[in-house]
Amino acid sequence: MNQSRCEWAQHELEINYHDTEWGVPLHDDQRHFEFIILEGAQAGLSWLTVLKKRESYRLAFANFDPARVARFDENKIELLRQNEGIIRNKLKINSAVRNARAFLEIQEKFGSFDNYIWQFTNGKTIQNNWKSLGEVPAKTPEAEAMSKDLKKKGFNFVGPTICYAYMQATGMVNDHLVSCFRHRELLEAEKG
Repeated sequence: MNQSRCEWAQHELEINYHDTEWGVPLHDDQRHFEFIILEGAQAGLSWLTVLKKRESYRLAFANFDPARVARFDENKIELLRQNEGIIRNKLKINSAVRNARAFLEIQEKFGSFDNYIWQFTNGKTIQNNWKSLGEVPAKTPEAEAMSKDLKKKGFNFVGPTICYAYMQATGMVNDHLVSCFRHRELLEAEKG
């Protein structure tokens, strides 16, 4: 059966990601941390570039364990800068370590990162009904509030556009187009 999906999903990696992960409500802290690293790494690049390097990121960043990444020292950061399997931008690598430390502080204060991050959508997925890719915003007031608060808590590479992409990835918003088979599936799953 040929199913209609969001037009951005063209490459096999994008199709698999679109069909199984993108927009699915996420409540696992380690996966939240993974998306913080990956969305920050994506800044200025295509998501396909990041997906192609995802497994290398998993290996390089201790399976996205924030406690381990928070302990990365200058020697480890220098090794990462030489790792051709990841995006070797010094600012992005340093940001991942810094964000790991801030992530741990949020976990300690809120009990989990999940408890903290979902407050920006009142604990529910925002259900959008976009008919075309051109309607989908690059940022929203919720993403702007998230960005401002994350920066205040010590994060970087968390501008409003990155935060909105994060919200899309983690199911805080359902931005599948209404013509996409996943839009209805995720909407139905949310209704329970």
